[in-house]
Amino acid sequence: MFHLCSFAQISLEPMEDPVTLCTGQTYERSNILKWFSLGHFTCPTTMQELWDDSVTPNKTLHQLIHTWFSQKYLQMKKKSEDVQGTASDILDTLKKVKGQARVQSLKELRRVVTNHATTRKTVVEKGGVTLLSSLLGPYTSHAIGSEVVSILVNLSLDSSSKLNLMQPAKISLVIDMLNEGSIETKINCTKLIKTLMEEDDFQVEIVSSHSLLVALMRLVRDKRHPSGNLPGLSLLKSISSHKQVRFLIVSIGAIPQLVELLPGLNPESLELALFILDSVSTIKEGKLALSSCSNTIPNMVRVLMRVSESCTQLALSILWSICKLSPEEYSSIAVDVGLAAKLLLVIQSGCDPLLKQKSAELLKLCSLNYTDSIFISKCKLTRTIR
Repeated sequence: MFHLCSFAQISLEPMEDPVTLCTGQTYERSNILKWFSLGHFTCPTTMQELWDDSVTPNKTLHQLIHTWFSQKYLQMKKKSEDVQGTASDILDTLKKVKGQARVQSLKELRRVVTNHATTRKTVVEKGGVTLLSSLLGPYTSHAIGSEVVSILVNLSLDSSSKLNLMQPAKISLVIDMLNEGSIETKINCTKLIKTLMEEDDFQVEIVSSHSLLVALMRLVRDKRHPSGNLPGLSLLKSISSHKQVRFLIVSIGAIPQLVELLPGLNPESLELALFILDSVSTIKEGKLALSSCSNTIPNMVRVLMRVSESCTQLALSILWSICKLSPEEYSSIAVDVGLAAKLLLVIQSGCDPLLKQKSAELLKLCSLNYTDSIFISKCKLTRTIR
């Protein structure tokens, strides 16, 4: 019996067309011919010089390889069919059981769906989404709800399913779990709401919820569970894209909280937080909240030319909104923490021309409060905040 490793001479891949050299060593045809084309007339394994460069098909090994792959395919097919059957059986059980038995069935379905991608299609085709959605309602326990949501976020939801999940009672339960559930449940709830927001018929009133926004800010600020930071900010970003909700974001005190978080965020989370702050800076209440936070300007100046061009663009947009409120007051604060020097770096960089233009306009606005000589001294890079 040939060892599998002999299938993989030269390429370390199973052979498809094995051929044997005069030395008795077997190789994949395409690989040994490439070896010859490079001017090598030796056996790659033994390094013997070849007295005959002809290759002979190894039919025995070819048949062994074919048999091995066929067996593996049948094993994988049977395993796939078994787990699909298990998923189907669990769905049938869910229609009959209640209480703790229902919780256990949902846990088993979650395990199967999470570990075996093939079962997800089976669950959808067997009407699993409709069944799971029917389990969510005003009297659903969090034990049931959290399991249902953990399964739904792994499934492909069509428009009809999303609209069904947008019913007020179902959304209310999801928001409750986002406030009170485990970190895993909270993350799954954010993913589900974000998926629903992608639907064309999504109604912004669904996310115009004080309770939802407070829960998201708790998730974003939770130092014990940093894994919730990114999904929380991602959903907040989607919500802040809707103008109607921006005032509500400001009213829950999210602005100073996000500003304080900025220095400790990774680049991906930082860009999301800046997007949210830039979105709320388009309304009067947002501008005032940003300007009244003492760390807004210093933290924005730190971001310029430090993380990415996208972050620089967002931070610059926020600074522009604040400085326009009261050029004399806020521009002076910004210049004192190194804004002028940073703007010069942006202008001299190879970034987007529109970004350079905006930097030049903000630099001009800042210069109005100073004589030329004083402003030039403020532009020294050594003054830039570190």
